[in-house]
Amino acid sequence: MADVAKAANVSLMTVSRALNEPAKLSEETRKLVLDTIRKIGYVPNSIASNLASNRSNVVGQIVPSIQNSLYSPTMKGASDVLRAAGMHLLIADSGYSLDEEEALIGAFVAQRVCGLLLHNTVHTPRAAQLARQAGIPVIETGDLVRHPLDAVISYSNFNAAKEMTLYLAARGYQSIGFVSVPMRNNSRSKERLKGYHAALAALGRERNPLLVREAEPGLTSGAHAMIDMMQRVPDVDAIFFAGDVLAVGALFEAQRRGWKVPERIAIAGFDDLDILRHTVPKLTCLNLPRLEIGRRSAECLLQRLRGDADAAPTRLDLGFEIIQREST
Repeated sequence: MADVAKAANVSLMTVSRALNEPAKLSEETRKLVLDTIRKIGYVPNSIASNLASNRSNVVGQIVPSIQNSLYSPTMKGASDVLRAAGMHLLIADSGYSLDEEEALIGAFVAQRVCGLLLHNTVHTPRAAQLARQAGIPVIETGDLVRHPLDAVISYSNFNAAKEMTLYLAARGYQSIGFVSVPMRNNSRSKERLKGYHAALAALGRERNPLLVREAEPGLTSGAHAMIDMMQRVPDVDAIFFAGDVLAVGALFEAQRRGWKVPERIAIAGFDDLDILRHTVPKLTCLNLPRLEIGRRSAECLLQRLRGDADAAPTRLDLGFEIIQREST
């Protein structure tokens, strides 16, 4: 480190801050130090540094599944902001398991990450305790809960599902079904079902358990869910799939059977995956600001690290938009 300070003509403290607290330096100074580090080939001892400062320049992010592309925009948005600030992002996969999330939070805290980005907003008691006691910023992103661990930046799954159901009713559909991925350990899916039920109540319509189904992720599951629902409730005229892959699977099956969409059955999705714009017919869905959620959550985390908690939001609703297309 002394060699870096000498070569860059800065103090040892400046080199240390460039590595561990980059937000405290100007962009020009930070770039000078980092360029010098690369030039002379210096490799920081992160373990020793973390022990000395009790903090690293690494943020830990935990998502339910790295395989699920829905989480990619949020990870990308956070990574872009943190990289520009001279920080690093470590990503972990909880496998939709609250116990695994608890273990990962413990592992990240033990490695002295400087902040946590958590997609889940429901946690085990131990996980919540670990996160609160770590003394670092914790930003939740999966749903707009009322009482976050520290701060939450997201949209309301409840409101999104409610508004889509009301939209379908306004289009004239009388018997609207709801299909979701399994709700066990998935508070977001549970909130979407609550939103669907709230819309029915607002419309003065009775709940019909036969119009609600859980399905495993995948195209085949979407197809089977639609067939099963149409067999059990022959007059169903619209199905809201709280998952785009399920919706696409249903559309493909309707085409295979010669059922016209939306004339025989209207189909709506949730996340606006790119494929929804290229199917025939194009699928109606919700547009969710996942990239912006990643960016704003990282910005909030950085504000908290700088001690600017008053400027950082504790609960920020980034909203959603219904994208009307040909399938409804």
